[in-house]
Amino acid sequence: MQQHLSYLRLSDEVQTALEEKRPVVALESTVIAHGLPYPANIEVARAMEATIRAEGAFPATIGLFDGKIIIGLSSSEIEQLGTAEHVLKVSRRDLAAALATKRLGATTVAGTMLCASMAGIHFFATGGIGGVHRGAETSMDISADLTELSRSPVLVVCAGAKSILDLDLTLEYLETQGVPVIGWQTGEFPAFYARSSGRALQHRVDEVTTLAAIARVQWECGLKGLVVTCPIPETHAMEPGPLEAATEEALQLAKKQGIRGSATTPFLLAHVAKVTQGESVEANKALLVNNALWAARFAVAYYSQS
Repeated sequence: MQQHLSYLRLSDEVQTALEEKRPVVALESTVIAHGLPYPANIEVARAMEATIRAEGAFPATIGLFDGKIIIGLSSSEIEQLGTAEHVLKVSRRDLAAALATKRLGATTVAGTMLCASMAGIHFFATGGIGGVHRGAETSMDISADLTELSRSPVLVVCAGAKSILDLDLTLEYLETQGVPVIGWQTGEFPAFYARSSGRALQHRVDEVTTLAAIARVQWECGLKGLVVTCPIPETHAMEPGPLEAATEEALQLAKKQGIRGSATTPFLLAHVAKVTQGESVEANKALLVNNALWAARFAVAYYSQS
């Protein structure tokens, strides 16, 4: 008996789409509760859902309410997550405690992958995956996103990893975990706000049908997650130099203030947003919508091959 199903509540739309084997794209909710300021968080959540619908797929934003994993949040639930205080960030380690205590929770990339997999959803659009933090040689601060990719059969569409991370170690760790990292129409690993990081990728794909075929073989062979990296649209890409300077400054501030663990990334992103006078927030919104667009196209191609 699949007891975990009792903790899932699917929207009628998502339930029907899954039963009819139609394309569904999962969306995380940490970006709503912790990643972007209000009202940009609500605006981008709705824009991502609208973009997915326009491509012929169905959005499924995921969050935790009253002891249930909601797959396909309503508009009012998205609004609540975007305005409430003390929303719990829910990764794999937090899921059972959050459900048992009926906490209001927003799923991280790892948490969303896990919940999507539990519901039978294989495509997921986010901003940037977590990774190995700078200084991990001593802190051992490595995002659960990377190990979740080796556990859950979900294709994650992202703009690479956030440039506040150690990108070399992040790619090394993904390789160790056996996770394919595919450049969508690029041979380089994107760095979130920047289109390129200078790190070459082993796999580049330029056709939607090819990507769908790779995903099919991956899962038919019993393999798990894939990362598909989409560079941020050129019109919103940021220059790496000033971005790196702002990041270094933010890292020093975080160290001085004793900020660690799950609080690190929101702190760093908020500082970079302040230093760049909001440019990074606009860039974040643009890459999120772009990733939703491509995730929907990949999902549509995958299900059209069924």
